[in-house]
Amino acid sequence: MIKRHFFLIAAAVLLGLMVIAAIVKISTGDEKSTQGPGAAGGRRGGQEVSQAVVGQRQFSDQIRVLGVARGQRSVNITSSTTELITRVLFADGQLVSAGAPLVELQAREEDAAIIEARANVNQAQREYDRYKALADRGIAPQVMLEQAETGLETARASLEAAQARRGDRVIRAPFAGRMGLTTVTAGTLINPGAVIATLDDTSTIRVDFPLPERYLNLLQPGAQLTATADAYGDEPFQGRIALIDTRVNEATRAATARAEFANPGGRIRPGMLLRVVVQQGQRQAAAAPESAVQYEGAGAFVYRIAPGQNGSTAQRVEVEAGAVENGFVEILSGIEPGDRIVGSGLNRIQPGAPVSVAGADRKSSADRKSGAAQ
Repeated sequence: MIKRHFFLIAAAVLLGLMVIAAIVKISTGDEKSTQGPGAAGGRRGGQEVSQAVVGQRQFSDQIRVLGVARGQRSVNITSSTTELITRVLFADGQLVSAGAPLVELQAREEDAAIIEARANVNQAQREYDRYKALADRGIAPQVMLEQAETGLETARASLEAAQARRGDRVIRAPFAGRMGLTTVTAGTLINPGAVIATLDDTSTIRVDFPLPERYLNLLQPGAQLTATADAYGDEPFQGRIALIDTRVNEATRAATARAEFANPGGRIRPGMLLRVVVQQGQRQAAAAPESAVQYEGAGAFVYRIAPGQNGSTAQRVEVEAGAVENGFVEILSGIEPGDRIVGSGLNRIQPGAPVSVAGADRKSSADRKSGAAQ
């Protein structure tokens, strides 16, 4: 019985010693980690950060809108009657000139009417020639010659009308441009209004977009603008405002502006979504890199590098941010040009924490060694 109690007590004591040893080990590890690289960094002057200097830059007021590209002229080629297509005279994607024949429709009745009209003209011509000869010899009265002349003119007019009806059976390009894809072939029965093909003049691209009425007195036709398309990344296309509508939409309080872009090579295609940027004017303002500005809710802040008791510290400063352009943020208030701020990694910094500027310690150490050598 005594031996059993002895072993229980010994086991309890041994377990207690193991627990105490584990606690001591954990505490020692925490102290080492605390005194590790971070503490050494503190002795070196705090967390190492990159530095940016607030400077002056050009900023411009911009109007950013979305618009859909349209050709200078675009049309759906259709037929005005139900008829059979006998010939397709163009290829998909072909450039055609104004008036070029595109599709020929069946025209048997029209061809027959032309043959009949030509026969009538020939008959009327013979009648006229006969009465003309008789009238010149004084055999036929002048009135008969006049009637024959009228009959000839009527026959000629009927021939021209028949030829015009035959011409309506050939559908022609209303302007020069590029043909789109088509599915019709010879033998296709086409109905009125059905699209045979599309034709687009893409030498110039037009984009209509809403222009808020507050800018109407600032922007006039001829103002320069740029646009980008997803197909070409950030590559800008240069254009101008060609026309501003005479009316303002009562619901949106905006007028429709029409922009025109030169389109050599036809790179911009009708239907593309374009992001249009209109430059309103330029101004000088304090600027900070985007990586140096942290946004929080509706506000923004930066960390200014300020002198402290034991070196530099990160001082949180609320700023009023303006436009963002070419990687820089316009600073309307809070800091001034020439202020030093933390350039990046703001989420790893605490307000008032000691910091050291990357490269500054090495430079100061080299300067001290150089002074000692002298």
